[in-house]
Amino acid sequence: EVRKAVTALSSATLPLASPGTVLPEYDRSAVSVGIVHIGVGGFHRAHQAAYLDSLLGRRSDAKAFGICGVSLLEHDRRIVEVMNAQDNLYTLLVRSPDGSQQARIIGSIVEHLYGYNHPQQVLSRMSDPAVRIVSLTITEDGYFYDPATDTVDVDSPGLDHDRRHPDTPQTAFGYILEALRHRQAAHIPPFTVLSCDNVHSNGDVTRRVLTRLAAEQDTGFAQWIENSVAFPNSMVDRITPRTTDEEIAQVASLTGLHDAWPVTCERFRQWVI
Repeated sequence: EVRKAVTALSSATLPLASPGTVLPEYDRSAVSVGIVHIGVGGFHRAHQAAYLDSLLGRRSDAKAFGICGVSLLEHDRRIVEVMNAQDNLYTLLVRSPDGSQQARIIGSIVEHLYGYNHPQQVLSRMSDPAVRIVSLTITEDGYFYDPATDTVDVDSPGLDHDRRHPDTPQTAFGYILEALRHRQAAHIPPFTVLSCDNVHSNGDVTRRVLTRLAAEQDTGFAQWIENSVAFPNSMVDRITPRTTDEEIAQVASLTGLHDAWPVTCERFRQWVI
């Protein structure tokens, strides 16, 4: 008989998780934000956040690299509300080829901001000297880049808005640019910009788009970015299907806690930077 979970997942209810549930092996209250991640979808939560969760359990010096998730689009409202209601905890259901599965509660995301309503909160966090990395999973369409012609569509509605209104950005690139501008003015070293999207030479593409947008505003600033900001290339891989109601019920049965938006993934994972 499947036991119905009535207790919502949160920091306070973690001790009530069913035996066999893998819990964070560290004190989350000691974790501070060192990474801002734009695009908190299923892939990020199954991939980068899971890697950081493992690292936090193994190395005490990793506690300065907690994740602040950032969601920018109007339709992202629900994921922000769910994550904040659950103290930014969520369940990762890892499925193996032999049919076995493991429920793991991830704690590496310690803050989640909604840029669509609160852009200045996001810019303030990205301008914080403690933030050393801004990473991205914004899908290929989020880059406004055509690899066939090696051109950036600065006239697209998003980039055009950010070109004309840099202090109220809409796109990930607008936010990164304005935060770098704040840091340069305050003599704070720039953060590393780390694309985690399946885009060929994703770091090079990210640099190309950002410097192109910057050059529309200030060629000197664009040159500073070119000379001072790191854009590593990366390769990422982990199959992460869309979460279904059946999986939400399955996670509740396995953990004894109700997670409104768990993530399911395969066991295999790969991340090369």
